[in-house]
Amino acid sequence: MRILLYGINFSPELTGIGKYSGELIEWLASKNHESCVITAPPYYPTWKVGEGFSSFYFKKEKQQKISVYRCPLWVPKHPNAIKRLIHLLSFTISSFPVLISLITWKPDVIICIAPSFFYAPQTILFSRLTHSKTWLHFQDFEICAMFGTGMMTSLKRLNNFAHSIQSFITRKFDIVSTISHTMVKSAEKRMVSRSAVRLLPNWVDLDFIRPDGNKHIFKNRWGIKKDQKIILYSGNIGKKQGLETLVKAADLLKQKKNILFIVVGDGAFKQALKQLALAKKLTNILFKPLQPYELLPDLLCCADIHLVLQKKGTKDSFLPSKLTSILSSGGNAIITAEKGSELYHIVKSNPGIGVNIPPETPQCLADTIISMLNEKKKSAYNYTARKYAEAELGKEAVLSRFENQLKELVKAGEH
Repeated sequence: MRILLYGINFSPELTGIGKYSGELIEWLASKNHESCVITAPPYYPTWKVGEGFSSFYFKKEKQQKISVYRCPLWVPKHPNAIKRLIHLLSFTISSFPVLISLITWKPDVIICIAPSFFYAPQTILFSRLTHSKTWLHFQDFEICAMFGTGMMTSLKRLNNFAHSIQSFITRKFDIVSTISHTMVKSAEKRMVSRSAVRLLPNWVDLDFIRPDGNKHIFKNRWGIKKDQKIILYSGNIGKKQGLETLVKAADLLKQKKNILFIVVGDGAFKQALKQLALAKKLTNILFKPLQPYELLPDLLCCADIHLVLQKKGTKDSFLPSKLTSILSSGGNAIITAEKGSELYHIVKSNPGIGVNIPPETPQCLADTIISMLNEKKKSAYNYTARKYAEAELGKEAVLSRFENQLKELVKAGEH
């Protein structure tokens, strides 16, 4: 097959959508599918264009068997709702001529990755011109997330209009997929018919992320005492994660000298979070940048407890991608999930893979940390979490199913 992937985030971004989009197309290319990508220079989660890339120029790369077209975009230093919209619009405009230039290539299928949803309409136009099949994959429902978390409070009157436009465009795609059962149901309810929706969960490399990482590497590197217990948050530092709860919990536990919170990652909210910790004069939180991907198993294994946090109002809009790696590493996790959300369902249906508490409850988070640390078994490898990852999240199994679904879609279009 000829496969075109169209999305603003792509490798070498180490977290979130870019990581999964990169792994997806690399896997398909390894199966001898002719693959092409239209994307932007890497900028996430630091909101700064990566070294060796430019936000002003077009660039074509060849990554093994994959042709990658990098298109200019504007990256705000301090993103807010309006700046994010302009940022997304800049890529939508700059990528359009590149998309049109590929008309003669005529892909069999176009995979459009949302967010952002902004370039979905031109994906549909391109498919009409090339007679290509279309697949829209929601990593998160960006419109739901914006309104649900209050990012666009001043623009709430646009809520119904924005959802109507999203539903209208989504129905133009042949197949729509998303990463969780709850989000599949949300897509069926709001946007498309049940027959057109697929589950494409985020996956994990079970052979790479294992419970046997070297947990002493980072303790030695960062000068952490051997008897200190590490409470780890690793990933994007944005508003929808609600990381103020972490800082408030750290404040409640500041007298516990054997407990250390470590926040690893970058994002639009990182500086504000550091300022909050500074204002509270907390010495039990360390902020560290993203670590090299090859050290991820060691980073995960150094944690006594992992935090998977999100704000209220986000239950159907996204599923934290960090959870797959935590489960594969056999980590013990505290998860803040609203009742009825996918995370809530996963934890409730699989006792032992993690402990769920309500979002934005610092006292409950602090109490749960103490409770888990007091249970001796919680300091060891979480066998239940690892078994769940092996059964549900293996990379080879997930992507093989996806490849078969792509083949079925293309074959149906030939008749």
